[in-house]
Amino acid sequence: MKTIIILLITLGVGIAIGFTFNQSSTVPDDQSAEKKPLYWVAPMDSNYRRDQPGKSPMGMDLIPVYEEGASNADTGPGTITISSAVVNNLGVVSEPVTLRNLSQDIHTVGYVQYDENQLIHIHPRVEGWIEKLHVKAAGDPVKKGQALYELYSPELVNAQQEYIAELSRGKKGIIEAAKERLRALQMSERFINGLTAKRKVSQTVTFYAPQNGVIDNLNIREGFYVQPGTTMMSIGALDQVWVEAEIFERQANRVSVGQSVSMHLDFLPSREWQGKVDYIYPSLDPKTRTLRARLKFQNQDLALKPNMFAQVSIHTQDLQSVLAIPKSALIRTSHQNRVVLDIGHGQFKSVEVIIGAISQDYIEILKGLSEGEKVVTRAQFLLDSESSKQSDFKRMSHPLTLPNASVMGTINTINTNERSLNISRGPIEKWNRGPATMDFALSPELSLNSFSEGMHIEFTFVIDEGSFIIQEWRPMTQPSEDGGH
Repeated sequence: MKTIIILLITLGVGIAIGFTFNQSSTVPDDQSAEKKPLYWVAPMDSNYRRDQPGKSPMGMDLIPVYEEGASNADTGPGTITISSAVVNNLGVVSEPVTLRNLSQDIHTVGYVQYDENQLIHIHPRVEGWIEKLHVKAAGDPVKKGQALYELYSPELVNAQQEYIAELSRGKKGIIEAAKERLRALQMSERFINGLTAKRKVSQTVTFYAPQNGVIDNLNIREGFYVQPGTTMMSIGALDQVWVEAEIFERQANRVSVGQSVSMHLDFLPSREWQGKVDYIYPSLDPKTRTLRARLKFQNQDLALKPNMFAQVSIHTQDLQSVLAIPKSALIRTSHQNRVVLDIGHGQFKSVEVIIGAISQDYIEILKGLSEGEKVVTRAQFLLDSESSKQSDFKRMSHPLTLPNASVMGTINTINTNERSLNISRGPIEKWNRGPATMDFALSPELSLNSFSEGMHIEFTFVIDEGSFIIQEWRPMTQPSEDGGH
């Protein structure tokens, strides 16, 4: 019996050991299949590379970068592979490319102005002196028929005397002509009727407001001498106002007269005004490259004041079923627009896209993506930096057309903040330039850690928008007297 028990125990232990061994034996196979990182980079600076794990200058864990994955043969150049743990640590978020309706509302700014159709400028029609001013300051409200100023003018006195004289003669035709002259000099019907009844000349004549509104551009005071060319004041009506809005050139074709507009102002953020596009100006501002559109709003409570700053939204027709991505996924550069494509299995690749309409949250994609593909919407900048170093737009046609030269020099100082080197270079024969000491910026593909002060190098640089950018370099054992080429 004891022998049987010992045999059973031995058999059970053997099975358990065998099962454990079979399980553990699969681990080395999986580990051997796992790829080894090519190098480690800093999360905030892809130019900081190390050949083993560690910390970045900012104290963050270095991130491993792997060789291009073999699971997708058609991913092409620029594909990078990152472990799932690193993807989680970076907080990478991807969203699918979808068909959706895009709102094309144009959000811009504008300034409240008087409705110029209701803006009246007050000029005298004779020479004279302001005896009394009934309005004292710009911004004073006035009502139609309210007295504005009193004017003494010899010409007005003579016109009154002629009218009274004709009244005494009693000739209707001449009397009517004398009355028309008084009207032409802007004398009111009230004044003319009083002159007819009293037949007494007034040394000063009172002039009245032709409409309701507020005083603007008050340019006179009591005692001022005025003449027909003098703009004494303006009266603007505020029951209806204009808003001058600025539209970007790329949005100009989406604006048309009659479109509805909503407006908000900071002084009363809870209120929304509704208006219409009243007029689109025929030319763009040559400095700002924007198109001006005139918007019309009702202002019965006079809450809108001239020169107020406003945020306006012009409501245009929506785009139906267009390919779109979230706005946060787009990476803009001076030469192209691109996104980071999430291929799957920890693989990512930067691809160029051509964009169309831009809404508040989404961007239309005209070329470069297909429905159902996934794009990275968070933490995409580090992935894009690594992918671009290996991708097919690493060297684009634009830099090749830039002026370039090769030359030898000695590094004097290194500026880590601006990623630049101060170099005493040799002469450049093809440009007839002698030796010089100057600053050179580094191309994004080059690591600043490869350089040291006092190093002798041969390098090729380009001139791009006034900056001298080193594209290629190699170390030299000693400074050379040869010129650049």
